[in-house]
Amino acid sequence: MTGRETLPGETAKGAGPFITLRTYLHHGAQVRWRARQHRKGLSRHPDQTDVPVWQRAAYNWWTGLCFSVGSLLFMLGALLSVLPDSLAPVQIARIFFLGSIPFTIAGFLQNFQAANATEFSKDAPRPKRRLRLLGWRPHDPGWLSTVTQFAGTIAFNFNTFDAINPVDGWYLQDLTIWLPGMIGSVLFLLSGYLAFVETGHAYWSWKPHDLDWQIVFINLLGCILFMVSGLLAYIPRGPEPGWVADLANIHLFFGALCFLIGALLMMRESRQIETLGSDTSMEM
Repeated sequence: MTGRETLPGETAKGAGPFITLRTYLHHGAQVRWRARQHRKGLSRHPDQTDVPVWQRAAYNWWTGLCFSVGSLLFMLGALLSVLPDSLAPVQIARIFFLGSIPFTIAGFLQNFQAANATEFSKDAPRPKRRLRLLGWRPHDPGWLSTVTQFAGTIAFNFNTFDAINPVDGWYLQDLTIWLPGMIGSVLFLLSGYLAFVETGHAYWSWKPHDLDWQIVFINLLGCILFMVSGLLAYIPRGPEPGWVADLANIHLFFGALCFLIGALLMMRESRQIETLGSDTSMEM
């Protein structure tokens, strides 16, 4: 963790070049500004009267619901994959593809939110007049996290869609199914760690009593499990033991379970709105 004086009486902290936590005095009150809460609209300036749609409690709640639906469908697909005499492979593949769609919707909603978040200011923020679909904010770990996550969900769209009617040949299946899945897993892992850095204000943190830290930690764990599943899902040239595919699906199931827990906690978090300079938060 680094500490930097940016203005008189102001301390900024974060990992590397990122500033994700600021503490300062404003009109005699101690203010603790956090990047995650700011971009999601979970912290409000006392004088803020206009809250854009993408920073309202309902927006965050519905985003969490989309993640929950996608997670449940991935869990269902993974479970059916290891159960004997369940559904046909093509039917299971369709479940995975259906699960990838709400993931992509939620990923876009989060990135849209981050792309249109205002820059840090001690005054009440003013929403941007020009909306940005994706944005470009490489200095912001929250935006980097959401844009890599959104790109990862698109990779999983290709991965799951191509698995419905797989092409012949192990190398073509690796190219059309395994490779997009691995790209998605890498992007998810990068996204999960950036969100962890943004929330913990350091390369590593341990804050199990904080709800926002619980969310990013369980999501990061899910990203790691997805990565392991992706590595195990490689299609070899010849036959492989059946336990390899089962192990991949087990990791996939528990990774999706982590995402489900994180999404449910995010829905709970959406109702906890705090006012900057106040020690209390209000339930919406």
